[in-house]
Amino acid sequence: MTYRSHPFGCLILLALVAAFVPVQSAQALTAEQYFADGNRLFREDLYWAALLRYRQAGEEGLNTPLLHYNMGIAHYRAGQHIRARDSLLKALDDPTIRVAAHYNLGLNAHALGDTDEALRWFRLARDQDQDEKLQAFAVVAISRIREQRATPDEYEIRAAEREKKRDFSELMLRAHVGYGTDDNVFRSPDRPYIDLSDRLRPVIIPDVKSGAFVPVSLSAKYRINSLEHEGFFVAYRLAGRYYTDKELENGNEYLHEASFGSDYHRKEGARERSVNSAFKIAHHDETYYDPDDGDSRNVDGIDIDDRMNYLRYGPELTFRQSHQRVAIGAKFKAQLWNYEEQEVVAEYDHEYFFASVYGQYKFTKSALFRVTFEGYSRRYGDRPGFDLDGGQRPGNPTIRYDYYSLELTARQRITPSMWFGFEVERTERADKYVGYNDYTRDSVGFEFHWTAARRFDLEAGGVYRLYDFPNAFAFHEPVAGRKTQESAELRLIGSFKMTRNLSLVAEARYRETVSNDTRIQYERNQYVLGVRWEQ
Repeated sequence: MTYRSHPFGCLILLALVAAFVPVQSAQALTAEQYFADGNRLFREDLYWAALLRYRQAGEEGLNTPLLHYNMGIAHYRAGQHIRARDSLLKALDDPTIRVAAHYNLGLNAHALGDTDEALRWFRLARDQDQDEKLQAFAVVAISRIREQRATPDEYEIRAAEREKKRDFSELMLRAHVGYGTDDNVFRSPDRPYIDLSDRLRPVIIPDVKSGAFVPVSLSAKYRINSLEHEGFFVAYRLAGRYYTDKELENGNEYLHEASFGSDYHRKEGARERSVNSAFKIAHHDETYYDPDDGDSRNVDGIDIDDRMNYLRYGPELTFRQSHQRVAIGAKFKAQLWNYEEQEVVAEYDHEYFFASVYGQYKFTKSALFRVTFEGYSRRYGDRPGFDLDGGQRPGNPTIRYDYYSLELTARQRITPSMWFGFEVERTERADKYVGYNDYTRDSVGFEFHWTAARRFDLEAGGVYRLYDFPNAFAFHEPVAGRKTQESAELRLIGSFKMTRNLSLVAEARYRETVSNDTRIQYERNQYVLGVRWEQ
């Protein structure tokens, strides 16, 4: 728990003292000049240097409650809580800073872990009528300490630990259902275009369709805690979107995923380690529709609307090790994606390999920086590669795309309930045949989270991506010129906790893709209001 430190003397009264310090030579500073320079260093967060100046001021004969108050705050900020208490106690003789000293003595006592003493000082700050702002801060501090004291005492903790040892298994559940609107169900192009991939060059007038849908998600995990730090689990996950209008049912899609594996987690002091391994199998179902109108696709009168349905399976491994300010982690996947068999077109069956490593450093308790490197590969078994003229001929070697990305992430906590982050990423895709579908993608994103109240959370995020295709053509047609593409995504999610397990969730999402291959250019807005239950 953190509270606000009140810079009463350091930021206002001390600045006034510094303003009236007489000018002296640099060789013989007065006590007042040492004091003023200490205040300057304090404002620059150089607490150790400020303490040196304050001591020099004391050696030159300055012995005021204001000096002791500043020294107490500087010791507190530097983590020297015993010395902070001694200095702040000496500042109580001055009635103009006594309330601020009471409040900061409460903060210092709480940092020392003495909640009884902290409550005593906070109550003194609460019961005065000189400073309403400090009075309000003290009320908040007292209420938070009382909430902490609602936790079990040592005897209850030992009893709970014994009970936990007898609790051999546990079940975790999470469900979300809502009602939303979608203004572009089939991601239709936002304007008419000439289809340059067709020899007849027809003019296509997209039919943008909107409607209501029901998003559904469910996850369940059953874990058996057979070892002290390790448990074995089985899990199930469902995610889907179902449109209420029969005309839009081609936009329905869902995913079922089952997994089993083990979780290992151990924490000793500042050192923490987590290892998770699992084997996952999933089934995905969606309709292979024409984005121009949402109708099912067919070739020579044969429906191929099941072309995007697949079964994927394979192992995963995740590792994380942290110690104080430094953390490292890694993730690995190896999967087979088996798509529905097609008679008249190539199948999307492929092997998927993924590896990711990252390193993270916390500069302070509220700021961190992370570097992530990822590499993954998709190796198709049936799809022929593209020639440099955009042709995809049956005799060509099958497609293999290798991806490499470097991501830099920075996060900063503004207050205990608010933080934001930025990330930049460079991704390169290599088409391993002749390089036709090579691209470089640059991404810039942000994320923001604010717990506005105990029951209300707000999060926002977005990402902008810019693609550079050195060889590919729009429509796979040389006369259309080099392919261009950029996209933007935004999201805003607010949740209100109605009960311990039940929350009301509102979401707004925006997506836009712009390209000279106008078949893939679209704009989409989605709004959802739903409920989430979790245990």
